[in-house]
Amino acid sequence: MRFISPKTDFAFKKIFGSDQSNDILISFLNAMIYSGNSVIQDLEIIDPYSAGDVVDLKDTYLDVKAVLEDGTTVIIEIQLWNVEAFKKRVVYNLCKTYGNQLQLGQGYFDLNPVIALTITDFKLFPSSEKVISCFYFQEEEDHLPYQENELKLVFVELPKFTKQLEDLESVIDKWIYFIKEAPNLEIIPDNFREIPQLEKALTIANQAGLSVSEVEKLRKQEMVLEDSRGALSFAKRQGREEGERNLLLRLLESRFGKLTINAIALIEALTNEDLNRLSEAIWDFQTSEDLLNWLQEHSN
Repeated sequence: MRFISPKTDFAFKKIFGSDQSNDILISFLNAMIYSGNSVIQDLEIIDPYSAGDVVDLKDTYLDVKAVLEDGTTVIIEIQLWNVEAFKKRVVYNLCKTYGNQLQLGQGYFDLNPVIALTITDFKLFPSSEKVISCFYFQEEEDHLPYQENELKLVFVELPKFTKQLEDLESVIDKWIYFIKEAPNLEIIPDNFREIPQLEKALTIANQAGLSVSEVEKLRKQEMVLEDSRGALSFAKRQGREEGERNLLLRLLESRFGKLTINAIALIEALTNEDLNRLSEAIWDFQTSEDLLNWLQEHSN
């Protein structure tokens, strides 16, 4: 067997966001948010994955969104790179989702809790060894919770999880290992079969079960990600400002098409320090307008 990586946007949505994924997502969220306890019994996946979805490049910050049976909304994102202002973006998405619940004429009583679950492929909090971290409002000195169930941030940092397959014990361990190491598995491990939802997730992740078009879309997304990562790594190894500038221009044009004269001029005027910032911020742009706004903010 060969399993696709849940770290790609395409695979994550197919495994956790399809019409057949409710039980998988329930088990996963109970593990990541509620320490493996069966708090969530039912949910509705919003805008579920379909085979016709465009997956060439990530077109949204959120990979999967679900509403739990008690009305709580959970927004789930997997992030591969620690880009500029990433932490602010997570807070923005949380608050935006919370505020957008109210329609004209509705009152604050109609607001339901929102949880943002963010899985990172890098260390977000290097001073802590915790793999899963949870944040909510509390009083600064006495740590008195304030509406602790209303807005919550949950982070899962994959690099901090170092257990091997034979060391996995809890359902939490097994789900994190699945996200991190699925492509390195050759069979469905026996200790994974103890959790029916996890076995089902691996069955969906089995490349043999994908259609030809799905395999093509997956490979295309993987190639874009690898090419992009390689281009930036090469630029940094070169250590030359002009080399990095040219590679960034090529990478930006591969994402957004031919750049305007104004955008090229702004990039040409960037300092070496700002070029490095741009190489990190690039993954945060969804449109050419986002790029132009960033360049205008950083212009001298």
